[in-house]
Amino acid sequence: MIAPTPPLRILAVLAASLSSVLGEPLPGTGSLEHLSPEDRSASMVAGISQFLDRQTAQTAAERASRWTRDFSSRDAYETSIQPQRDRLARIIGAVEPRMSPVEMRHTGPQSVQWSVVPGFSAQGILISPANGPVRAAVVMIPDADQDPVQFATAHTSFLERLGAAGCEILIPLLINRDCTDSGNERAGNWTNLPHREWIYRQGFDLGRHIIGYEVQEILAAVDWFKARPEAPQTIGCIGYGEGGLLALHAAALDPRINVTLVSGYFAPRQDLWQEPIYRNLFGIARDFGDAELATLIFPRALIIENAPVPALSGRPPAVQGRAACAAPGNWSTPENAEVAREFERTRSLVREAPADWLRPELVTAPGGEPTPFGSSRAVAAFLQHLPQSSSGTQTALAPLVDVSLNHTAHLRQLEDHLQNLLRHAGAEREKTFWKPLHQDPESSRAKFTRQFKEEVIGWFDDPRLPLQPRSRELERTARWTSYEVRLDVWPEVFAWGYLLVPTQLAPGERRAVVVCQHGLEGLPGDVIEQNDQTKAWQYYKGFGAALADRGYVVFAPHNPYRGRDAFRDLQRKANPLGRSLFSIIGRQHETIVDFLASQPFIDPARMAFYGLSYGGKSAMRLPILEPRYALSICSGDFNEWVWKNATIDWRGSYVYAPEHEIFEWNLGHTLNYAEMAALIAPRPFMVERGHRDGVGLDEWVAFEYAKVRRYYADLKIPERTVIEWFDGPHTIHGVGTFAFLERHLGPPRP
Repeated sequence: MIAPTPPLRILAVLAASLSSVLGEPLPGTGSLEHLSPEDRSASMVAGISQFLDRQTAQTAAERASRWTRDFSSRDAYETSIQPQRDRLARIIGAVEPRMSPVEMRHTGPQSVQWSVVPGFSAQGILISPANGPVRAAVVMIPDADQDPVQFATAHTSFLERLGAAGCEILIPLLINRDCTDSGNERAGNWTNLPHREWIYRQGFDLGRHIIGYEVQEILAAVDWFKARPEAPQTIGCIGYGEGGLLALHAAALDPRINVTLVSGYFAPRQDLWQEPIYRNLFGIARDFGDAELATLIFPRALIIENAPVPALSGRPPAVQGRAACAAPGNWSTPENAEVAREFERTRSLVREAPADWLRPELVTAPGGEPTPFGSSRAVAAFLQHLPQSSSGTQTALAPLVDVSLNHTAHLRQLEDHLQNLLRHAGAEREKTFWKPLHQDPESSRAKFTRQFKEEVIGWFDDPRLPLQPRSRELERTARWTSYEVRLDVWPEVFAWGYLLVPTQLAPGERRAVVVCQHGLEGLPGDVIEQNDQTKAWQYYKGFGAALADRGYVVFAPHNPYRGRDAFRDLQRKANPLGRSLFSIIGRQHETIVDFLASQPFIDPARMAFYGLSYGGKSAMRLPILEPRYALSICSGDFNEWVWKNATIDWRGSYVYAPEHEIFEWNLGHTLNYAEMAALIAPRPFMVERGHRDGVGLDEWVAFEYAKVRRYYADLKIPERTVIEWFDGPHTIHGVGTFAFLERHLGPPRP
């Protein structure tokens, strides 16, 4: 190293001295090592990822405690597993009563359409024996990218053997993975979303799922078969690839299915978060892996065929002229050892059952290698569970004819069904939320808060570590000193942010604190940035620093919605556990509030929350989870939120956006933003809304806020809520909100 010249050496000493002063910790805290904000953020996301990996393993290990299998008799066993069946139906969204009776209508020589739920029908081909009676009915489900005719043509020998056994075969049309129809002419928006993700996005907030609808198609077919005057003796279900997933879930739900062949879908699901997002199921991992699903079929016949599947890797390709917003996802043939391990786990779960109860069977090629779908061993294993002809004669299927099924019409019908559910979701909340809230406010508020915390957000009950606060001084101004603060939450997880402490504090004085929350891809420094030439200023206007200038204590926390796919993977990892990103953020803020309340210069009764954009999303949720927040201000986010998430009629909908993590299971039938605000009440609540803010439409914002204003009026506290409209874009305005803070927190300084 070249030694600095004397003048430079003096400057270096001065800089080192200043650095030493600025690095001093806040009194009562330990010292904090220097790390760039970007690196600290990445470290937070990485730690949360590790925490979720640990939770996933722990959940799988604890799964057995959620089951009580009674093997004393078959009836007792069926009764003992019924709660899990009911839970599975809710998880996959198979909750709507099916049409009864099912109407099966021929639309061609072999093409059929059958009713499933009101407003939605299934399509497929029905191939009947050309001679002889129907002794068994089989629903044969292809992979998503195979239409029924292609599938039947590719597996004629399998179909012929089924036909010879007297089977009538129904092959449904699945929603495929193409993106041709993933868009809306009215909105003028087209995407590269696979059709399955297109439906997934519309349904998730409504508590509905592509898996649930297609399972309902299968079960409606079973309804039809069983209701016929000469009902077949046996019902079978065969599925390959995505169809294997559906066969496994359908047979798990419906004991009328006597024999099931699951091909190309059976493996451990700890990495479900990496699979295509349209397989994301909220809470599935708490009760179910594939082995547990198999025990819902037990002791009926189950054949698992380890077959190779079409590989899916990464994001669907971008398509010219379409928004590239599809979520990444991977799927490939599992390792042989993984399939064998999950199969052995199935057998171990039913080990205590009577020896004469039928056990599942695994079919592989020699050495445990994958075998093509419809291998002779798998077909033979399936056929042995079908009734044999009493006359010894074989039947034959009618020749397959070339029929045309309308995938676009099928997709659009399901789309219309979901959009209709969206239109009626508010009426459902009126019955389930607002009516009981008015009838019994206190107990209803407690019930709905608990429901929001445990069922919508999801909550990790793991005890938190001691705070062990560490800090370092960052900046001094004439009015305040800022500190970077780090707090322990769990071994892998920490909370972090910037604390701004007014300099003119009298001994023993306690001031109000405003928690100022950044938005998507933000950092704590963004809300205190005072350079009006920066991008951060464009959105935040330095509102944290401005509030500190007025005399408030300010804390600017980091929420881990930064890092694009890295943080979105956290939501994917959390969802199978019945958790979400806010499950972690909620506990981080619990930690932050503990720390703030412990500071001698903060009044713990006057802690406010104020966030922009994703920070506004936080402002709707965190004060419900953390009651010590005395008021909440939602800026640049308040909306008819469920509509924004699920509608296809507005190009600003999240259906068309890259934020695939944004969707929250069944929010539409539990809590929209007005209902969330009602759970913040009677604490003060404010909305800051710019007319030019593209996150929403004024008309819909006003529609949703009107319910909030009316509820506060019902409580006789209308002065505790307000919406400020300003002529501006997606930004902090900082006029009415600052007045709101002063009105409800009191003057920032005595």
